[in-house]
Amino acid sequence: MRVWSKPARVVLVVAGVGLGACVLAFLGALFLAVAPANSVSKEYRSELDAVVYPEFEQNWKLFAPDPLQRNVAVDARVRTIGPDGQVATGEWHGLSAADWAAIRHDPAPSHLDQNLLRRAWDFYESTHGEGDAPAAAGSRGELAEQYLKRIALQRIGPGGGRVIQVQLRATATAVAPPPWSGEQVDTAPHARELPWWPVQAEDRQGLW
Repeated sequence: MRVWSKPARVVLVVAGVGLGACVLAFLGALFLAVAPANSVSKEYRSELDAVVYPEFEQNWKLFAPDPLQRNVAVDARVRTIGPDGQVATGEWHGLSAADWAAIRHDPAPSHLDQNLLRRAWDFYESTHGEGDAPAAAGSRGELAEQYLKRIALQRIGPGGGRVIQVQLRATATAVAPPPWSGEQVDTAPHARELPWWPVQAEDRQGLW
C-alpha cells in the first residue's frame, strides 16, 4: 500500500478544499441567478451575469406553446491591415452554414455545432432589440457583443493580416407552415447587418 508523503497530502487537501470552494461558489451564483430577485442578486447582478451568461443561460422555448419557427443564418467578415498599412475587407464567411454542414448526416452531432452560435445570436437579439445599441443599460448587452465577436473571430481565423474590425450579418427565414394549416407566413429572408465592431488585442487573446 502506497503511503503519500506529508507534502503530497497537504497539496491534495488544499486542492480539494479549493475545488470544493469553487464548486460551491459557482452553484451559489447559479442559484442567485435563477432565484427570484432579492437584495443580494440585485447588488451583485453584474458579477452573477459574468458567471452565468452566456454559457449557462436557460431557455425553455422547446417546451413553449409557440416554439421557434424560423431559421437564422449568421455570417461574418473581417477587415485586416497588412504590414504595408493596406486595409482589406474579407469575404463573408457562413458561420451557420459550417455548423449545419457538420451536423448533417452525423448521428451524434456536437452540442457546440448545434447550439453555440444559435444561442449567441438569440442572446444578442434579446439584449439589443431592433437597434444596434443595447436595449437597456448594464453588462449583458456588452457581453452579448463580445461573445458574438469572439465566436466570429475564432471561426474565421487570423487570416493574412492583423484583424482590426469584424462585422456580422444574420438572415432570418420563417419556416413555412404545413399546407393544411391555412396560416399565411412571410417566408422571404430578412437580413440584419450589424455595424463594424473594432477588434482589440484582448478580443483575439486565446482564440488561435
